[in-house]
Amino acid sequence: MNPTDKSRGYAIGEMSRQTGVNIETIRYYERIGVLPRPDRTEGGNRQYNHDQLKRLFFVKRCRGLGFSLDEIRALLEMVDRRDFTCNDVHTMTIDHLASVRRKLQDLKKLERALTKMADECSRGDVPECPVIDTLFELA
Repeated sequence: MNPTDKSRGYAIGEMSRQTGVNIETIRYYERIGVLPRPDRTEGGNRQYNHDQLKRLFFVKRCRGLGFSLDEIRALLEMVDRRDFTCNDVHTMTIDHLASVRRKLQDLKKLERALTKMADECSRGDVPECPVIDTLFELA
């Protein structure tokens, strides 16, 4: 099969194989409007086109970069309306980057807390455990 052939249709299984996106996830993206509903064959099977394949790759790449479905939907709406500028996309990217950096800071705090708890553990054979005690402490 030639993925560059824009005239051919793709069954949902083929979309899944080419993109690595689970079939149920593809159906979910249709239900929430991130992926347009495809045409149907006479037998009722979904028949996607090349643009829908490209869109699914786009969604997968965005998800891989941590964009939320709402952020992806906003990007796709701008593309569909053809009323975006590079600056608009840059602003969204910078906002997302700030969110990623906040999450990294939170993960570093989590790492320090877990390291401290693990360091306090004696790994003994008794039922007393400083990790469990720490988890039960009132804030």
